[in-house]
Amino acid sequence: MPELNTSSLPDLIFSILFFFMIVTSMREVELKVEFKVPAGTELEKLERKSLVSNIYIGKPTREYRAKLGSMSRIQLNDKFADVSHIRDYIQDERASLAERDKPFMKVSIKSDKDTPMGIMTDVKLELRKAWALSIVYSATQR
Repeated sequence: MPELNTSSLPDLIFSILFFFMIVTSMREVELKVEFKVPAGTELEKLERKSLVSNIYIGKPTREYRAKLGSMSRIQLNDKFADVSHIRDYIQDERASLAERDKPFMKVSIKSDKDTPMGIMTDVKLELRKAWALSIVYSATQR
């Protein structure tokens, strides 16, 4: 019985590997809050997303509502947090950046459009205390 020719098998495997590397995207943060961003008219795209630290504000997802209720919560990375944790979060994010990139760091607030303004004000005050003065608000095109 003749042997099977496997000389083209490595090419096929590498082609499939490159296909999956290009097509798939890795999610960095598991969202534990639901939010519908508000609509805006004067929007700009961020150029260097690696310099952006995200703060998510919204109602907990269904799996967390029984434990946390339905009031708006703050999520930093993969954890729920209080306003008092924002300063430490910003310092950690700033420390992870290269020295030349630290002045260009931005904080993106992805908030539900129905989030109470009191929470937003508390977050902005805490960001000001952490010297994170470049704040970006996420929105969709109106």
